[in-house]
Amino acid sequence: MIPAPGEAPDDYWANTRYEEEEREEVDDEIGLFYQDVAPALASEALRRGRRQSEARMREPSPMAAWPDVPTRVLLCREDRLFPPAFLRRVSQERLGITPDEIDGGHTPALSRLKELADRLEAYLA
Repeated sequence: MIPAPGEAPDDYWANTRYEEEEREEVDDEIGLFYQDVAPALASEALRRGRRQSEARMREPSPMAAWPDVPTRVLLCREDRLFPPAFLRRVSQERLGITPDEIDGGHTPALSRLKELADRLEAYLA
């Protein structure tokens, strides 16, 4: 997610017009978050996962503006939760950034660790 200054997480979806975006409908957590993760690892991730708290979803971001620091957006081309077209548009609208892209779904730390690590290390260089 790329929040706008002062935006509550609950408002993100409407403010970014997420529902208008063409995306693949997926009914299960494995298909949405782990479709390209090895089945045993995806099952283990689900087993160890915790429900996300909804307690702060209505609280506006305390950020008055994005900090003046180098910022990158890295999207995964097969992400079913944040489809590439959606993230390309939101990155441009909110940050003026064209995202970098890698193959993979929503959890590259589990499915494409080396590619993700190489990209993050390149950002540091």
